Amino acid sequence: MFPVIELSGTAFERGRQHGTRARARVERSIANYASLFGHCGIGWTDAQRLGATYRGVIGAFDPELLQEIEGLAAGAGRALDEILALNARTEILPPTFPELPTGEWLTSRLGRPADLGECTAIAVAPARSATGGALLAQNWDWFGAQREALVLLRIHEPDGSSCLTLTEAGMLAKVGLNGRGFGVCLNILRSEDDGARLGVPVHVLLRALLRRASVQDAIAFVSRIRAGASSGILCADASGDAAALELTPSGAHVVRDPGGTLCHTNHFLAPAALPAEVAPPPSFSSQPRLECARRHAAARAKLGLEELQALLRDESDEFLSICRRPDPSLPEEVRIESVASVIMELARGVLHVAPGIPSRTDYRSVALAAEPALSA
Repeated sequence: MFPVIELSGTAFERGRQHGTRARARVERSIANYASLFGHCGIGWTDAQRLGATYRGVIGAFDPELLQEIEGLAAGAGRALDEILALNARTEILPPTFPELPTGEWLTSRLGRPADLGECTAIAVAPARSATGGALLAQNWDWFGAQREALVLLRIHEPDGSSCLTLTEAGMLAKVGLNGRGFGVCLNILRSEDDGARLGVPVHVLLRALLRRASVQDAIAFVSRIRAGASSGILCADASGDAAALELTPSGAHVVRDPGGTLCHTNHFLAPAALPAEVAPPPSFSSQPRLECARRHAAARAKLGLEELQALLRDESDEFLSICRRPDPSLPEEVRIESVASVIMELARGVLHVAPGIPSRTDYRSVALAAEPALSA
């Protein structure tokens, strides 16, 4: 299981605790992203230079979150620009990612295009939920080596608010929920506007969203910010409200589904966002995965933990399935797989986490409210 790290105190103290307690995993994140950026033609020195350009953006967006990043760098014993590069990794990656410069070589080697798509997410309203409460779930598909860099952060802020997030060590947040019953998932998207101008990095934005009270609050919040790159944030709250926030540097688009379930993968669904979308490669699995998730949801009157686990373990399309097994025909450095899987019970404040490929791994429960220590 991924380590659960408690963070509390001032913003700088929270960051220092993160960096100190997850130092080895922060170093793993840095090594893995230095390699990934290198495959995209961006050396680590250049990545740090690009990361540094987001310091002012983050500070203007939320000074406390910049202080937390500064504390993280101090605790991990790393340069601030390295931690900035991690938190801005989505924005530093080229707009054409997940296509890599190695794509043509891979195609010639395999005799077919290599699919580097990722991530399937679903929100379930209480009316469709077998538990009676709102559910939010996701497979996070990424490069398998990054699994060893994942951590669960249980964050307690001075105002009494709290959140629990599964993230990459060195990054402020990713998938998670807060004490108000609000949760977020993440899908990478790509548009022609990505990287054209500086904007708030999505992993910083996700942490800020984990302070919001509801989906409506989140929609109002993102409407006031400029994103640095395109992302899909599927969010839901304990009342059953859900929305996919499709963010681009040009604006935010909101997608809803009145049927009680909302699914999202790695392409835009909002018609207004489609003209600027970067066309995916021919083999991209995003549309088939979306259709599979929708079929799974439609075939059941109720969706509970078992039904969502079954969806997230689906391998019906071989290596392009919702549950991604690593394709052994690909070089290890470009093998996408389901690095982790999460099902959230929003009202209960519980994450059910599969710390590996979900078809091969049991889900384990982690609560936002830490269990009290046993007395001696």
